[in-house]
Amino acid sequence: MYKLWEALKEAKEYTWVELSHSVNNDSPYWSGIPEGSVELGTVCFDWGNPMLDCLIQTFKFPGQFGTHIDFPGHFIKGGGLSEQYDVHDLIFPLCVIDITKKVKEDARYAVTLEDIKAYEEQYGPIPDGAFVALRTDWSKKWPDMDALSGTREDGSENFPGWSMEALQYIYETRNAAANGHETLDTDSAAVAEEAGDLACERYVLGKGRLQVELLKNLDQVPPAGAVVLVSYPRIEGATGLPARVWAVTDQRKKL
Repeated sequence: MYKLWEALKEAKEYTWVELSHSVNNDSPYWSGIPEGSVELGTVCFDWGNPMLDCLIQTFKFPGQFGTHIDFPGHFIKGGGLSEQYDVHDLIFPLCVIDITKKVKEDARYAVTLEDIKAYEEQYGPIPDGAFVALRTDWSKKWPDMDALSGTREDGSENFPGWSMEALQYIYETRNAAANGHETLDTDSAAVAEEAGDLACERYVLGKGRLQVELLKNLDQVPPAGAVVLVSYPRIEGATGLPARVWAVTDQRKKL
């Protein structure tokens, strides 16, 4: 009788995949953020209160905590902040670029333009407005901060990520709307060291695009054909916020 209700019934027959990490008071975050910045679930109104018998908690966290979305103002002075994006900006065709084999050989690997073009040869062009996610299986290291950073005895960090040429292609040639990855940073460790900055992240946000960091379960999503949804609290003026992210795939649920 009602088209959208029927469409929802059909959509629920497909496989939905959680792409965000669960977080708690022990979850890792960037070392530059001061200690004490995370206090989740602190009770501010307890059971047994004569005013009303219920439980209320407070939650304190940095914007860049757990699986999170970054807005342009995170790296660009005067750039767009959370309130400038509405619901139409938070659902995308999902493309998953798999570089896991290369990451096993080189933990500092940065996806190349050739990798992107090889993907397109197999699955077709990245569509306009796509969310392009980089699959490295790095999320399996969560929540070990040293493992996520790839910290070695010499203090160096070693993790995969994006290259500038790959990002320029997906945004300037294919007009993607957003990118995502399983690592803490956009740039691979090698790219960041060479630039002396998170130049790839600065590029993405400078283009007015969005990105989501610390994704998971990209190994459960097909390389092409799925849709991804990104949600976050409607807090104004945020440079970034923890996000709930999930994909709806074109694969029917197994009975």
